[in-house]
Amino acid sequence: MKGSPTVSDEFFTYCEEKGVTVLGICYGMQLLVHKLGGEVKPAVSREYGRMPIFTEKTSALFGKAEEDVQRVWMSHGDEAVKLPEGFQAIARSEQGAIVAIENPERKMFGLQYHPEVTHSEKGLDTLKHFLFNICKGRGNWKMQNVLDEQLQLIRQQIGPDKHAICALSGGVDSCVAATLVHLAIGDRLHCVFVDNGLLRYKEQERVMKTFEDYLHLPVKVVDASERTLSKLKGVTEPEKKRKIIGGEFIGVFRDAAIEIERELGVHPAFLVQGTLYPDVIESCPPPGSDMKHSHTIKSHHNVGGLPKDLGFELVEPLRWLFKDEVRKLGALMGVPLTFLSRHPFPGPGLAVRVLGDVTADNALETLRLVDEVFINSIREAGLYDTIWQAFAVFLPIKSVGVQGDQRTHSHVVGLRAIISSDGMTADWYPFEPAFLQQVSNRITNTVPGVNRVVYDITSKPPSTIEWE
Repeated sequence: MKGSPTVSDEFFTYCEEKGVTVLGICYGMQLLVHKLGGEVKPAVSREYGRMPIFTEKTSALFGKAEEDVQRVWMSHGDEAVKLPEGFQAIARSEQGAIVAIENPERKMFGLQYHPEVTHSEKGLDTLKHFLFNICKGRGNWKMQNVLDEQLQLIRQQIGPDKHAICALSGGVDSCVAATLVHLAIGDRLHCVFVDNGLLRYKEQERVMKTFEDYLHLPVKVVDASERTLSKLKGVTEPEKKRKIIGGEFIGVFRDAAIEIERELGVHPAFLVQGTLYPDVIESCPPPGSDMKHSHTIKSHHNVGGLPKDLGFELVEPLRWLFKDEVRKLGALMGVPLTFLSRHPFPGPGLAVRVLGDVTADNALETLRLVDEVFINSIREAGLYDTIWQAFAVFLPIKSVGVQGDQRTHSHVVGLRAIISSDGMTADWYPFEPAFLQQVSNRITNTVPGVNRVVYDITSKPPSTIEWE
């Protein structure tokens, strides 16, 4: 397709001449096939989520596998139907699609599935075999390398005299970013926690106590709930909600910068954000795509949701890291487990967990109460650290029920709990039926205006983790 992400026509020739080994993953395999003379077509049946593949027992990429069946994580609507000359199919899906190819003589390999995610049961073994046995790589990279490199880059970017504002949310990402930048520039970092009216139950109170008790970072609280919610009134389109929230965040930080300048005589020129690599991937099509092939999945408030006239230079030290790597970096810097073990919370807050207008039907207050019951129940069951993320969703529908021998026409809420390692892919958590029954009873008995609870059993893909 015209405008699709690609590589130069000389790329593979260069790799062969220099002896560079190539592994194409997912779209990368399709690109490899297409560029080298094979053929890729839309699949008759798309493949998403966990499914079995059948591998050749002897191949360079898989080595001498003891079993020829493994479950992997798929996410594709196109498939290779004709391989380039010299390539062999070394694995197929249950539907017969080619899902792994190789040409060891040319040092070129391809996987249609995602070996890097935890849901591909032998994926990491395949990657290790590729890196250390085929490529002869050395495992000498450490998280300390990231810490040392980022401290140097932050000091170079901000310089010896300038100041920065950090957007703190109370989540893992912004907390680690703040700690990292504070290590680099010290008191020239000014942390701001914004309550935009879209936080969870008692979030501001709990987060500030944790900051004071554990991190000892100077944090200023700004109540921007009224200005944000007034802009969101009547807005139902998810992308528009995200962009409004992103714009209001920046407005708050601009005001905070002016106040800091009044107090210290120095205007903060930099804005520190805990942007992660998945935020970038989901907010922006790949470089060179001309926005034609890979779609923007959702604009994260700190990437695609930012206004053009920002007024700050961004400092994003975590931009190329995944969530699991951020947690390791935080642990290396001594960030308490209290922060590192928290479930992810989206930048736009509860706005993307209320489907539709966040200001209607007392949706936010209802959602806060439902979410509090759900999370507390998970903690009581000892499952909080097993689950990667859990939350409630307010649905824009009502259902008929019977409560106290009376007919009700009340709200429906959804519950979602997933297991993942980086948020790029995810599977739903298989609660015991008795647990779901207990949570449903607690919610309908204690949260006014709710008479039905549903549980989301959809993986990512085909869905996203958040509902909007």
